[in-house]
Amino acid sequence: MNTVILMGRLTRDPEIRYSSGENATAIAHYRIAVDRRFKRDGQPDADFFDCVVFGRQAEFVEKYLHQGTKIVLQGRLQNDNYTDRDGRMVYRNQIVVENQEFAESKAASQQSASSYRAPADPQSRDYAADSRQGSAPDTSADGFMNIPDGIDEELPFN
Repeated sequence: MNTVILMGRLTRDPEIRYSSGENATAIAHYRIAVDRRFKRDGQPDADFFDCVVFGRQAEFVEKYLHQGTKIVLQGRLQNDNYTDRDGRMVYRNQIVVENQEFAESKAASQQSASSYRAPADPQSRDYAADSRQGSAPDTSADGFMNIPDGIDEELPFN
């Protein structure tokens, strides 16, 4: 089984291309930064993954996703190995996205996008955006909404 589920932010605006031929298909490429759950001194705070999307999902990317947008994606890991012009073997992995969704509201996305800063070097591991920065005041650090005390009788589940 080859299944990958990731949640992270786009490090730059996606690149969209269309295949040639009679039935042109949209192809979107983007990179997401995924925060590491446990951080050690001297280690990167995030991992970066190249993603590729085809067809209607790529058209969705073109229309709605931009740098700083937080998404959840599901797909498969694929090797994209090749020999370069100098005869060296280049090893590369990418995520072939099969499903993607927004991971936060539009307002939260716009708020955090204004404080988001992509790494200067695409290969850099310096991820400046913290998913908890810019959150609405009624959410906790883990992204869940705080429910005020004494509201138990109004909740539909107890």
